Amino acid sequence: PFYTRRCITEDLSWSLVTVPPLTELCLQHIVHNFEKNPILNYLLPEHQKKVVDRLSTSLPLTVTANIVSHEEYWKRRCMERWQVCDVSNYGGSWKRMFFERHLENVLKFFIPNTTDPREVLDLVPLCKGYVRKLEIDQFLPPLWVEQKKESNDLSDTEEEAELGEVYMHHYDLRDLLVDLPYLQELHLTYGVKNCGMNFEWSLFNFTDLDCSNLATAVKMCRNLKVFKLTRSKVDDDKIKVLARNLQHHPCLLELDLSHNLIKDHGAQALGKLITHSKLETLDLCNNQICHLGAQALAQGLAESSTLTSLNLRLNFVEDKGGEAIGHALLTNTSLKSLHLGSNNVSERTAAVFSQVLAQNTTLTSISFSCNHLGLDGGKQLLKGLAKNKTLTELDLRHTEVEQETGFLIHEIVWANREAVRVGSLQQPTTEAL
Repeated sequence: PFYTRRCITEDLSWSLVTVPPLTELCLQHIVHNFEKNPILNYLLPEHQKKVVDRLSTSLPLTVTANIVSHEEYWKRRCMERWQVCDVSNYGGSWKRMFFERHLENVLKFFIPNTTDPREVLDLVPLCKGYVRKLEIDQFLPPLWVEQKKESNDLSDTEEEAELGEVYMHHYDLRDLLVDLPYLQELHLTYGVKNCGMNFEWSLFNFTDLDCSNLATAVKMCRNLKVFKLTRSKVDDDKIKVLARNLQHHPCLLELDLSHNLIKDHGAQALGKLITHSKLETLDLCNNQICHLGAQALAQGLAESSTLTSLNLRLNFVEDKGGEAIGHALLTNTSLKSLHLGSNNVSERTAAVFSQVLAQNTTLTSISFSCNHLGLDGGKQLLKGLAKNKTLTELDLRHTEVEQETGFLIHEIVWANREAVRVGSLQQPTTEAL
C-alpha cells in the first residue's frame, strides 16, 4: 500500500503567506525603535511616508516635534486629542494647530508656585517654529488657604469680598514670549473658568505686577500684530502702563481692550498711543469712557493716518464726545469704520456727522444704534448723505429716527453699496484690458 508522508511544522503560527520583503522588515524595525533611533530624515520619501503612517501618536514631543513634518501625523494627533479641529483657523497646518493648542492648554492650567516652570520652558524649543497665535482664556492664581474670621453675617457682594483681598499674581509671560519669534497674535483673558463653588473675586484680579510683566513681554514681542486683552478688569493705571510700552511698536496693528474698566485717563493714554503707533484697529467696547476720554481719542484720531476702525460701543461719550469725534473726522482720511452704539448721543452729534458725511470720503460704516438721535437727528443725517457716495453701512436701529427718514437713508446707503459692488466686478476687466 502507498503511504503519504506529512510534515507537521513546530511553529503553529507558520503559514504559506509570502515572507515580507527585507525593506518592509526594516521599516517595521524603524517604527518599533523610533523613540530610541528616529532616523526618519535618512529614508527615501516613499519610505518616510510609510514610517510616519505607522508612528504612534503617544511618542514624546521631544522625539517628533522637530523631525516629523508630515501633516497627516499631526492630524492624527489633533483628532485623537480634541473633538473639534478646524484647521482653517491655523493656516491649514495641523502641526501648527497641535503646538498652539498644546501650549495654550499648558498655560491655562499652570499654577504659580505649584507647577514646575520647566513644563512651559521645555516646550519652547519644540514649538517656537510653529506658534503664530495664542488664545489663553484663563490664568490660574497660586494655591492659597483663605483665612476668614467667623461671622454670622455672610455676604457675596464684590465690595465686601474685596476686604482683606489677597492679590495673587499669575504666570509671567516674559520668559515665554521672548522666545516665540513668529508669534503674531496674542489673545488673553485674566480670570478663571468653571470655578464653581470655589468662586472668589480675587480669582479675577489682573494685578499691577501682572500688568507690568505683560507690558514688558508684549514690548519684546516685536512681530506681534494683534493683541487682545479682554474681560480682565483693566483700569486706567494699568492701561497707562500698557500704552506706554506699546508706543512705537513696529508691527502692532490691532488692539482689543473690550469689556474692561477703562475710563477717561486711560482713554487719554490710548489717544497718545494712536498717534505714536501703526494701529489700524482699536476696540474699546464696553468700558467706562466719558466725553473727556472721547475727546482725547478724537485728538489722536485727527492726527492718525493709519487707524481704520474704532469701536466705542457701550461707553458714555455723550454729545460732547460724539461731537469731538465728528470734528476729528472732518480732517481724518483713514478711518473707515466707527461704532458709537449705546453712548447716549443725540441730535447734536447727528448734526456734526451731517457735515462729516458731506465731506468725508473715507468712512464706509457707522453705527449709531441704541442712541437718541430723534426725528431731527435723522433728518440731519439724511441731509449729509445727499451727495455721499462712500458710506455703505449706517446702523440706525433704536435711534428714534422717523420711519420715512430711515427708509430714505437706507435707499442712499443701498445705492452706494450697489455701486461699490458693481465697481468691484468691473475692476478686474479693466485691469485685464
